Amino acid sequence: MSDSVKYLLPENRIPKAWYNIVADLPAPPPPPLHPGTGQPIGPADLSAIFPMALIAQEVTAEREVEIPEPVREIYKLWRPAPLYRARRLERALDTPARIYYKYEGVSPPGSHKPNTAVPQAFYNREAGIRKLSTETGAGQWGSSLAFAGQLFGLDVKVYMVKVSYQQKPYRRALMEAYGATCIASPSEETDSGKAILAKSPDSPGSLGIAISEAVEVAAKNADTNYALGSVLNHVLLHQSVIGIEAIEQMEMAGDWPDVVIACAGGGSNFAGLSFPFVGKSLREKKNVRVVAAEPAACPSLTRGKYAYDFGDTGHLTPLVKMHTLGSTFIPPAFHAGGLRYHGMAPMVSHLKELGLVEARAVRQIACFEAAVAFARAEGIIPAPESTHAIRVAFDEALRCKAEGKAQTILFGLSGHGHFDMQAYTDYFAGKLEDRDYDEAALKAALAELPPVAA
Repeated sequence: MSDSVKYLLPENRIPKAWYNIVADLPAPPPPPLHPGTGQPIGPADLSAIFPMALIAQEVTAEREVEIPEPVREIYKLWRPAPLYRARRLERALDTPARIYYKYEGVSPPGSHKPNTAVPQAFYNREAGIRKLSTETGAGQWGSSLAFAGQLFGLDVKVYMVKVSYQQKPYRRALMEAYGATCIASPSEETDSGKAILAKSPDSPGSLGIAISEAVEVAAKNADTNYALGSVLNHVLLHQSVIGIEAIEQMEMAGDWPDVVIACAGGGSNFAGLSFPFVGKSLREKKNVRVVAAEPAACPSLTRGKYAYDFGDTGHLTPLVKMHTLGSTFIPPAFHAGGLRYHGMAPMVSHLKELGLVEARAVRQIACFEAAVAFARAEGIIPAPESTHAIRVAFDEALRCKAEGKAQTILFGLSGHGHFDMQAYTDYFAGKLEDRDYDEAALKAALAELPPVAA
């Protein structure tokens, strides 16, 4: 049997339009609400922190949104991204399953995040903005926006979740190499950060806290806009290039997945790979199971409540309906910093409520066991976030082995782990722990969900 096979599309096959799943859904998603009035928000409510082009993409119901040519030109630096048939891995697992993975670690910052960082920087530059503020967990989004900001001449300030800031110094260095400023969150720079530190001086931070700091900076400075790396509809839209390419590559392979798997923290990577497959399945009745792999220590889809909630800890954002653990919930420290968010993208949450996607929570040590086995078979060191998709893909492949089924598995490898090697060092030293969230803290956070009229 031959080794693993790469399916690579020619440069001219970079998608010309992003895919918007809203056009194919049987029911529209619930609208975001103004936290003061409880009424659906309008463009004016978002114009202080986003350019109008992104606001329009946030609410559009069009199936296709044209990708600007300057964005496509930059995409050519790494797109189309490769899809692999993991034959070595299949042999290692002794499974009859056919395993494919879509690899996004070929981008300059090493993950899927530039797929949206580049268009966000482009639209802000076109709107006359010169500064962007943002948050980051593991640092992949922060480094991607720093990369994109440099390409379009924008100053970028990144509030990085403190536990990741401490665990991942090379991610900080990468942001600084691209010209960005990186600050540990919670910080003394913002009112939001000061309030958290006053209450919890040793707070490890969270994405919700970092979002509050970045939004506050954008709201208070007319020359600064906010950029978000996940959760919102326009971000998921931009990431659809992953799945659009993967569909064509699966057709090149003469195969179709029985199951599509991707890790999910805020939801952009998961949506990017899976939504084009879900849409094709809805339009053409091509059945496919779609599984979101999330951390057991921060299980928004499997343990959270589907309700309106704030997207940040400081309650500066609109209310969105999503699977949430509560905006004040702070998950325990674990190495997949990009998955430490209290909520899930409203669109991903809506699809789960419609029964179009499912979710599975997996634990940290089991994820790294799978990641090491994958690396030894396929040669790529996965990012800690990506290990969750690998773990679920392993479980699906072993189920196929036990049941004697030759199904096709496709998973997303959202980025490489070259800047996350401390996680692997801890794993090999036996220092990695499966940390559980505080059940009492979760109940308290859910009890604080904002009241919203039916």
